[in-house]
Amino acid sequence: MDKKITIDRMLPEDWEQVKDIYQEGILTGNATFQKEPPSWEEWDNSHLTKCRLVARSEDTVLGWTALSAYSGRCVYAGVAELSIYIRTNLRGKGIGKALITELIKSSEEHGIWTLQAGIFPENSASLSLHEKFGFRVIGRRERIGKMAGRWRDVILLERRSKISGVD
Repeated sequence: MDKKITIDRMLPEDWEQVKDIYQEGILTGNATFQKEPPSWEEWDNSHLTKCRLVARSEDTVLGWTALSAYSGRCVYAGVAELSIYIRTNLRGKGIGKALITELIKSSEEHGIWTLQAGIFPENSASLSLHEKFGFRVIGRRERIGKMAGRWRDVILLERRSKISGVD
């Protein structure tokens, strides 16, 4: 990428590109249990309205990140699950780092004190990226779900803020 990359708020009109990037992740077989991207309405309803970010070069979305509520219970209002997806041909170019940097900042500004991520053990690039930002492995959820007729494990990671929720 030679053009300038900016991180900014995800807009509804970004959805088609966000969905395409999500589809690329699905096709790897190591990003999600989803078999196909949801509709905009389903995705919009299952993600927090705050902390939806895209990496953009001009009009092209290069990657995205967003948060889902960990629980509907008010005691867990500051705990969220992170999703991050980068275009296949742009992985390893710092886009994930830029997105997570801004997501952490934004999440703390919005009172999120714990970020968690569930990552397939085979997705070593994503595990490494998260660990660089202070996520620690909490454990391994063995045979948590089936994918293509095969049981899959998920590594559970979390990052506790040193800014939000420290009182």
